[in-house]
Amino acid sequence: MACLCSNVFEDNILDAEKIQNQLVPLHKDLFVEANPIPVKWALYKLGLITSPILRLPLTTLSANSQEIVFQAMTESGII
Repeated sequence: MACLCSNVFEDNILDAEKIQNQLVPLHKDLFVEANPIPVKWALYKLGLITSPILRLPLTTLSANSQEIVFQAMTESGII
């Protein structure tokens, strides 16, 4: 996202669009369950937070959704 924003601020719109298009599937799949559950799980997988456990009433990301988010992270190139 930082690169996308930098490109926009520098008027490199084509590069910004390329990054945006790369991230669209990830942005879509981060809403496979209620926000922020998938986002927190993704941050955990990236090592940016230490636990995927959330406070109630939120629950952990389901195994099926974990596969969806992981695939989107892979396809977007962030892992």
